[in-house]
Amino acid sequence: MRLRAGIVVFPGSNCDRDLYYALERAGFIPRYIWHAETTLPSLEAVFLPGGFSYGDYLRAGAIARFARIMPAIEAFWRKGGFVMGICNGFQILLEAGWLPGALRKNANGRFICRTISVTLRGGGPLESYIGQRSYRLPIAHAEGRYVPGETLPAWSLGYELAPAPNGSYACIAGIGNPEGTVFGLMPHPERACDPYQGLVDGLDFLRGIARYLKSR
Repeated sequence: MRLRAGIVVFPGSNCDRDLYYALERAGFIPRYIWHAETTLPSLEAVFLPGGFSYGDYLRAGAIARFARIMPAIEAFWRKGGFVMGICNGFQILLEAGWLPGALRKNANGRFICRTISVTLRGGGPLESYIGQRSYRLPIAHAEGRYVPGETLPAWSLGYELAPAPNGSYACIAGIGNPEGTVFGLMPHPERACDPYQGLVDGLDFLRGIARYLKSR
């Protein structure tokens, strides 16, 4: 069974086509969803891609969280659907309050663009499908420093390098909710899914997501 995945496109999204290609290679049937829509088609997963939604003119993701499609996405995951946000998508998930904590400007005050190793930590619903192996994935962000809220994440994706390149609390690169229905991460698996990109760990990562969704 090929999984149906929606890719939400906001003004300023710039990784939507990369993600479309990567999801196809990982076994999904992707389709684009414009941010001004108010309903979702029949899907197994929704992905919020990287980019600079609304130009990041306020805080990254702070305007996109009010997009017309967002109530439908919230209803989708609260009923058991799966939502994953990558980089700017992760920022949107946090701004919406669907995951605890926030993302602030990198500790060094600069945009970071490099490849780094990450590992799933703390168990969680995805562990059996992604595993605790090391994944080499690119990061590219200026506001990726994770700071916790009143509630700590149920499980996380962690930078193996300490201290974290952006100063994130506990070297956190991504987090998920206890139910395994919302997952946000700063690294870009869609930029590491083909030999021409120089890395293929992202394809393995997305295939792990596909295995997880098929098991539910």
